[in-house]
Amino acid sequence: MSEHEQARPPKEAALPEPSERDSPAEQDPVAAEIEELEDRWKRALADLDNLRKRHARERPRELEAERARVAAAWLPVLDNLELALAHAGADPGAIVQGVRAVRDQAVEVLRSLGYPRHEETGVPFDPTLHDVVSVVDAPETAPGTVVQVLRPGYGEPDRQLRPAAVVVSRKQE
Repeated sequence: MSEHEQARPPKEAALPEPSERDSPAEQDPVAAEIEELEDRWKRALADLDNLRKRHARERPRELEAERARVAAAWLPVLDNLELALAHAGADPGAIVQGVRAVRDQAVEVLRSLGYPRHEETGVPFDPTLHDVVSVVDAPETAPGTVVQVLRPGYGEPDRQLRPAAVVVSRKQE
């Protein structure tokens, strides 16, 4: 060999045939399916992360909007209480009537927010709606019947602000 031929870098190997350049996944259907599933899994993880971040951004706004909605529902009740106080020197019967109207309005606000009032007597005791405060002998009623409501409850069995405080009849011996 001449000196000139020796100075040249050796010839690179010929490029492989196109079939040799294909990835192993393109040659093996199982590997292709694994690659596709891995890709779908990574995309699902990214989607879940994006959803989590969006929820974290939106939650404070939603909470504030709900707080404002509830507060706005109570404003008319507050307005009517202030009107009642402004007329405190008037006829006491009218004041009592006005306070009852404001109470009814407050009960309606709670009902509209999903917390209806429960103050029924003569119904069977239900531990999801009632707290027993006392048990009394009441021969005219069946055992386990609510005979008096001391404090009304608000809400449904699966979603309560508070249960009703009740007096229940005991079993006769």
